[in-house]
Amino acid sequence: MNVQTRIARQAPALVPARHDVQFGEFIGIGPNGNLWVDGCDVADLAARFGTPLYIISENQLRHTYRAFRDAFRAEYPDVEILFANKSNNGLAIRHIMNSEGAGGDCFGAQEMYMALLAGTNPKTLVLNGSNKQTDELEMAIANGLCINIDAMDELERIDDVARRLGVVADIGIRLKLDLEPLRDRMGVSMHGPGTLKQQSDSTKWGMTREQTADIVRRALTLPTVRLKETHFHLSRMSNDPADFAVMAREMITWSGYLRDHTGWVPPCIDIGGGWTFGKWYGTGPNSQMDDQNAPTPADYARLCCGAIKDEAAKLGLPLPRLRLEPGRALSGPAGVAVGRVGAVKQGDTRKWVNLDISTNHLSWAAVLDWYYHALPVVDAGAEPTETVDLVGPLCNSDEVGKHRRMPALQRGDLVAFLDTGGYTESSAARYNAQLLPATVLVTGSHAEVTTEREQLKDAVGRFRVPAHLLAASFAPAE
Repeated sequence: MNVQTRIARQAPALVPARHDVQFGEFIGIGPNGNLWVDGCDVADLAARFGTPLYIISENQLRHTYRAFRDAFRAEYPDVEILFANKSNNGLAIRHIMNSEGAGGDCFGAQEMYMALLAGTNPKTLVLNGSNKQTDELEMAIANGLCINIDAMDELERIDDVARRLGVVADIGIRLKLDLEPLRDRMGVSMHGPGTLKQQSDSTKWGMTREQTADIVRRALTLPTVRLKETHFHLSRMSNDPADFAVMAREMITWSGYLRDHTGWVPPCIDIGGGWTFGKWYGTGPNSQMDDQNAPTPADYARLCCGAIKDEAAKLGLPLPRLRLEPGRALSGPAGVAVGRVGAVKQGDTRKWVNLDISTNHLSWAAVLDWYYHALPVVDAGAEPTETVDLVGPLCNSDEVGKHRRMPALQRGDLVAFLDTGGYTESSAARYNAQLLPATVLVTGSHAEVTTEREQLKDAVGRFRVPAHLLAASFAPAE
């Protein structure tokens, strides 16, 4: 059985759930008025698995992946989707992506190991990173991943490992694009203040044109390496597909520069991630920035692929293979995070509703002022009657939802946050020694734990106390 046949047999047909109110194709308000994920009542899931709880809809993840894949394939002849593993690095998620035929973007030995452990085809994986360790390079080269170079001495280090292992290593080069058309374009401050160009220029990523050409020339003399691609990642600084089209066009401009200065034309370009999605109720940075007017995968595909084709034709270049690395745009809509109400406190001018879910679990709510739409799990369509601050139990402000219009909430009620499938579990923290939540994967009417809830032993198990401190603490009083 060939690979494509095996994938086709593993990837199921999808029939969107019919909910009274739709928050996604498989997430909405169900027949009893509660929030449902596919065929499961979220209130039942919370009772069964406890809170705080991450819930992932397998079918929503598959649906969103296919929408992205199909949009780009409709506009371009040779496209490969590499799921950004960092957005949700659960092993079950990686297995779902495998069955859909997706590759993967890996940062570090751990993400690479987990992708390989899940059986991902190494030739569909790339290793990115600005400071790759020797063990990372060895694992990548031994398994046949493409390594995107991001330091001037990295080529020689790859050459050393490849010689020792007796193999040929696949390499790409991460670029430091100029992005002059984005000099005055403002967006989300993902990398500090400034325009899109200023933010991109200020990051540690990428090699200049001259550095890239130098790496190519040296690589062409080495029998141990095979040049495969160039790479760039604009990041989630903008939700305007025209900005991404500027980036995609410049990737081809650099291909022309490399042809003219080295004789090598990249057979593949990887235009990275940073793709967004919108919801009618709002989501994303700066309080509901991504609403029903946010671009769709079709918008991105049309503009980016059009720019690539146009620039390649102008420069007389063949169309390269196209790779892209969506992360949150795929995993985000598949997730729901659930917390339980504890103390409710009324102040003179504000009301706080404390939850057992925190910014440890929804870190972007604090770090990036990220908006996750919140609603009660039971009677999810109830009309809001007051403005409250939804907060967690940590010893800081711990605001997971500032100034939210909600119905009256009391101790024991459940609150859900939507579109939390990306960069939540994978970036969860342990401040105040808080235990990390469980994750449940919902497939139709079936739910199963894919990440075990942490226990107290997990929080303290990494610590060690030197013997002299033990003696001082436990010595009998004189």
